[in-house]
Amino acid sequence: MTTTLLADIGSLVTNDPELGDGSPLGLLRDAALVLDADTGTVVWLGPADAAPAADSVVDAAGRAVVPGFVDSHAHLVFAGDRTAEFNARMSGKPYTAGGIRTTVAATRAATDEELDANLRRLVREALRQGTTTVECKSGYGLTVEDEARALRLASRHTPETTYLGAHVVAPEYADDPAAYVDLVTGPMLDACAPHARWVDVFCERGAFDGDQARAILKAGAERGLIPRVHANQLTEGPGVQLAVELGAASADHCTHLSDADVDALAHSATVATLLPGAEFSTRAVYPDARRLLDAGATVALSTDCNPGSSFTSSVPFCIAVAVRDMGMTPDEALWSATAGGARALRREDLGRLTPGLRADAVLLDAPSHVHLAYRPGVPLVSAVWRGGVREV
Repeated sequence: MTTTLLADIGSLVTNDPELGDGSPLGLLRDAALVLDADTGTVVWLGPADAAPAADSVVDAAGRAVVPGFVDSHAHLVFAGDRTAEFNARMSGKPYTAGGIRTTVAATRAATDEELDANLRRLVREALRQGTTTVECKSGYGLTVEDEARALRLASRHTPETTYLGAHVVAPEYADDPAAYVDLVTGPMLDACAPHARWVDVFCERGAFDGDQARAILKAGAERGLIPRVHANQLTEGPGVQLAVELGAASADHCTHLSDADVDALAHSATVATLLPGAEFSTRAVYPDARRLLDAGATVALSTDCNPGSSFTSSVPFCIAVAVRDMGMTPDEALWSATAGGARALRREDLGRLTPGLRADAVLLDAPSHVHLAYRPGVPLVSAVWRGGVREV
């Protein structure tokens, strides 16, 4: 049996305005959806009373169905945790990028089996919460061997792998960051490029300045990797402008933006990926999504799942925070966590429920997608299909 009919859907989010009510969510009421596990695609959607036959039927019983969440920014290859750092931060110590080195030491010491087991656990944890596509970065090895190992492991679980040797300067190069940039753009890139689709850099105080970041991203692009940038998280800086200049798929964080930064994003194809889990976990000011949306920028929402500044794999949590504290409507937040994430990954096959596209669907134990923000912290994901196969 390969086809599954989701019958009696009370509210179906397609993210295709031409299929639904004309809104960006393309909402259909009293709908049905047919998924094909053989092709991995949606093969039909429409009114519930016109649904065709299928090999199996799941009664949605009036509940909502939404596209699978697309988490376009995550750091899942690591060992250890940073509970003590989090506890200190919640007791008044400010966040800095330096804590990354704690995870670097633990990751280097871990075996492949330990790293893969933790990665598998986190991917599964995200899937149970509706995430059907996740991007995964390196960045906690900072040696040629450890960065390549991280990407090899990540590629077992997702095609969206990102080379982030430029997360911070490796501790061995603390007194010679220029030499580390040479390593990142030379032997490390040579070892990592075959296992990565993307190249990323943390363009921030305490990490890499604009000139260093430009050199790293250009070197990656010359090897066929597509740029994305950790930009403007802690302060205003050159990250967003650099992302737009180099045609990066995404500028991530975007917490501290000048008017020129907002304008640049609004007039480019670079997606502003917002990561509310980081601000929640560091007690920092949230990015102003409303400002970006009103300017016409494309916005994505992602978890930034990592052991230091945002140890959550829950996109529904990020949706709730974005609605409550970042000026987004429930419709905008859901679109940004699905179609927006797909745009940040330059994936035309994801983030929408449309015939011919990937059959990644989430059945909510709620009558509307609005409940993702309306009922924060409640486990509303009832079932998940990835490529037409029920996995949750």
